[in-house]
Amino acid sequence: MLSITLDAGGKVPLVSQIVAAVAEQIAEGVLAPGARLPSVRQLAAECSVSTLTVSNAYNRLVAEGYLEARRASGYYVAMRKAAREPPRRQAQNSVPIDALWLLQRVYEDDPNLLKVGSGWLPESHLFTDGLRHSLSALAKKPASAVSRYGNPHGYEPLRRAIQMLLAQRAIDCEPDNIILTHGASQALDIAARGLLQAGDTAFVDDPGYCNLFPTLRALGVRIIGIPRTPQGPDVEALEALAERYRPRVFFTNTILHNPTGTGCPPAVIYRVLRVAEDFDFHIVEDDIFAGMAPDQMPSIASLDQFRRVLYAGSFSKTISPSLRVGYLVVGRDLVERMLYLKLAGGLTSSEISEQVVHSILVDGHHRLHLARLRDKLAVAQKTVCAGLESAGLSIFHRPNGGMFVWAALPGAPDMEAVAHQAMEDGIMLAPGALFRADQKATPFMRFNVTHADHPRLYRFLERVCERALREKA
Repeated sequence: MLSITLDAGGKVPLVSQIVAAVAEQIAEGVLAPGARLPSVRQLAAECSVSTLTVSNAYNRLVAEGYLEARRASGYYVAMRKAAREPPRRQAQNSVPIDALWLLQRVYEDDPNLLKVGSGWLPESHLFTDGLRHSLSALAKKPASAVSRYGNPHGYEPLRRAIQMLLAQRAIDCEPDNIILTHGASQALDIAARGLLQAGDTAFVDDPGYCNLFPTLRALGVRIIGIPRTPQGPDVEALEALAERYRPRVFFTNTILHNPTGTGCPPAVIYRVLRVAEDFDFHIVEDDIFAGMAPDQMPSIASLDQFRRVLYAGSFSKTISPSLRVGYLVVGRDLVERMLYLKLAGGLTSSEISEQVVHSILVDGHHRLHLARLRDKLAVAQKTVCAGLESAGLSIFHRPNGGMFVWAALPGAPDMEAVAHQAMEDGIMLAPGALFRADQKATPFMRFNVTHADHPRLYRFLERVCERALREKA
């Protein structure tokens, strides 16, 4: 007979309490192999929690091998895991909210989890029809076209297509300046390893792309954040910090910035380039969201033309993340070094995926897909910004396109606690500290507008804001 006592006011999440209690009773023989557990509704009523909390706990116990789910029957104690030791109860504050935490949860296959802090588009916004058509055409090609390693630079027809794509953005380059990569993440990794050594200083956006920070730390690099304003990097802070720290590289995301959704006007770009010239550092421009921009927006590469800029892009966001096709564009003096690092780290990139992307780009329907995507994102931005403000949050900047909104809770809440509370309600948030190199606390969070327009999220945020106002009073 299953018996659970929960501490609703404790620091351990309710889901974790249920998981630990069930696992412990299985290990102690209170629940025998093959025993049927109470239904989700029954246990939820007995414990005075939501059915979602019990469902998440049961699903986790199934994943860990304690239970097995039988269709139209319920949950039963698994036969082969009955003697397993129960997990130690883990306090909420011992589970750090960091980049690893975010990565682990955004890739979990849980249909009940609202991934409002995720970094990609839902399936309905991707170019799945074009992907299927391209894969079908690829299957008809000779075996030699789909079985070789491919060109070290990457599939040449795709590099030429990228050359033409960048020309439309006022960026001039030759195909040999383009190195195809396994997504933009590999492009940034190659750039970092090619430009930095242990002990060097790298500047990053603050807030900025959180998955870049572990790469830089692994290289033994000192990371300094450059404050982000609604108009792009804070140029005065950039100049003062450059004089103090003498960086080797500044990694920045110009168009539809992740996580703030901001852009960067030409006047600011020129000033950033002037500081880079004065203090002799490179700029690595991460421009993976350019295809989502509702209007032609300037990039640093378009005004520099690869004298100091390295330019990273990707098709994972707008076609499909499963393709993992990105690229790095560099000046002639850096091509051989970056190409060597690509080959040393993983040989050639996937020519099959590159052929698929090339087929999609030249088919002609990709432009229409991007136009429809931009319209969807513009509508979602207005809807979600209004919903967040109505719930009590303040918006850092109102983007007119792209995926992200950067919004803050009132007061100075414990964001780790808020994130864990949200998980109990089946909501995965992305606390702002994850996007800061020093991980200092901030009341801001990143919201993905394609996942965030949901009553469950707004109700949760309203409760958090109301509690913050009561505590302030």
